[in-house]
Amino acid sequence: MMKPLIILLLLMIAKSGIAQIKASKIDSAAVPKYIKYKGGLDTAVRYTDKDGEHIIITSEDFKENDDAKSAYLYAYCYKVAGNSAKLEWQLYDLIEDCTVDITSDFLPKTFAITDLNHDGLAEVWIMYKNACRGDVSGSTMKVIMHEGIKKYAMRGTCRVKINGTDYAGGNYTFDEVFKAGPETYRLYAQQLWKKHVNETSFGL
Repeated sequence: MMKPLIILLLLMIAKSGIAQIKASKIDSAAVPKYIKYKGGLDTAVRYTDKDGEHIIITSEDFKENDDAKSAYLYAYCYKVAGNSAKLEWQLYDLIEDCTVDITSDFLPKTFAITDLNHDGLAEVWIMYKNACRGDVSGSTMKVIMHEGIKKYAMRGTCRVKINGTDYAGGNYTFDEVFKAGPETYRLYAQQLWKKHVNETSFGL
């Protein structure tokens, strides 16, 4: 009986080792010259999964012209090969010519690289919110996850307090890819949403 148990344990350890994703942050000065991006650097991470070595960049840009403000959010995933890299996917969202309060942010401590289904292929999580508003209303909020080039999206609005007892917003929807994907993905996304759904600040 002991031998089959040992074999099973070894298989479990081997599977765990295969599924492990190695990731590390990159200082802004250490981002390779062949990695191109727009705006100011927000996050730079290098990771290796079963598909190879990758660099993820998130960046932001903000412009103000007279009374109008514009904000831009970018994310890039490059696959690295030697001293060159190929763009695998990118994210781009924006608000332009906003004459009231503008909000456009990657949410702190939400960027993550996981392997929730233990297949050795990284899941890259990005969460942000956007709004152009002159009243008390919730920002548009999104959770975007990429597994390889496959995109998953969760979209909705932040929850805001409109008087002493009433709230508005806070709802979300999963896209069809999320709905068809593993339940662990949706649970992780819901945890992110719950943690950041309440909004108390309303503009830059």
